[in-house]
This record gives sequence, structure tokens and C-alpha cells, in this order.
Amino acid sequence: MRSKDIEDRKSKLRLTNKQRSLLVGTLLGDGHLETQSQGRTYRLKVEHSISQREYTDWLYEQFKDFVHGNIYVKSRQVKGKTFTSCGFTTYSLGLFRFYAHQFYKEREKLIPKTIKKLIDPLALAVWFMDDGSLKSAKHKTYIIHALGYKKGDLELVKRVFRSKFGIEVKIHRQYDKWRLYVASESAEEFKRLIKPHIIPAMEYKLGNKMPKE
Repeated sequence: MRSKDIEDRKSKLRLTNKQRSLLVGTLLGDGHLETQSQGRTYRLKVEHSISQREYTDWLYEQFKDFVHGNIYVKSRQVKGKTFTSCGFTTYSLGLFRFYAHQFYKEREKLIPKTIKKLIDPLALAVWFMDDGSLKSAKHKTYIIHALGYKKGDLELVKRVFRSKFGIEVKIHRQYDKWRLYVASESAEEFKRLIKPHIIPAMEYKLGNKMPKE
């Protein structure tokens, strides 16, 4: 596609409400925004393990109008082991700038002060598909492995979960980092809230079935 055609296409792009929720969810999780224009425009980068290819495909389908090309697959060697991942990168666009200002401060990702307004059940489900898991077969509740955030950020999430969703979460230390633990009494409500938005390939995280080999 010619550069003029690409620029014309980019100028017409707008985020739907669904895409806004998906964007918030993936930014809470593993997605990130990066700029190559001193903050004038940003591009979304999504990357997951190849074992989560179906999930990556699903996210790509939601944002494919924003992407030039297809999903990439790459491998890297770490201590003699091969790790393969897949992902995609969107165009650099001004419409992502608002979200970059909410989620980043001096290039460090944080929980936005506006999280109560931004998060909804779909965004929460995407965050869970990125970073969540069933605690164990015995303890049938859920964890969000939010290991990149400071405790103060997660205290804000804890208050928002309670006030907006009626869900109680606890903050647990994991080595020198923190994660969110859904209180047992809120587990069923948490599952009820996000289950309609969990794609089949990720239902194992709810304890419904085992992941594919």
C-alpha cells in the first residue's frame, strides 16, 4: 500500500467503545504503547507466547484496521531454550495519546487515576486473559498477576473493584512484587462478571478446562 493511501487510512481511524475497553484491558495487562515522535503519536504493541496464538489472533481481529500487515512470529534463545512469541503492532496514531498519558509517567506504566471511569467488565476480562489464573483446584478463586505495578497502584484497583463491581480483592506479596487475589467470597461474582467476555481458548483460566498442549 502506498504511503499516501496509508496516511489516508490512518486519518479515518476511530476507536469504537468496544475497542476502547479492549485497549484499556490490554494496557492493564501485557500490552504497551510506544512513541517514536516525542509523544505526538503512539503505537500499540501486543505480544504473547505462541501457546496463546488463538488469543493473539482474537485481539488482532479486534484491531486489524489499525494494523499494517499480519501477526508476526519470532523466536529467541535464552540459556539454551527457545521461546517463541507472536504479536502485532498498530500504526502510530494520535488517538492513542490520551491512553499513553493515563497509563505512563516518565515511561513507567502505572494504574491510571481514572481507572474507575476506564475499566468495565470487558476490560477486566482482557486483563484477566492477559495476566490472570485460577489460584488452584482446591482454592477456587482467582489471581491477577499484576507484578509490574506498585502496591499503591493496586490499592487504587482494590478500592475501584469494591466500589464499582462489588468485588473484594486482596494484595499479596510475591517476592519483591505484588499481585491481586480475589477474595473467596467474591470469586463467583468475579467469574460471573468476566465469563461472557472470555474467549473459548482462554476458558481454562476460569478452571473450566485444561489448556491445549
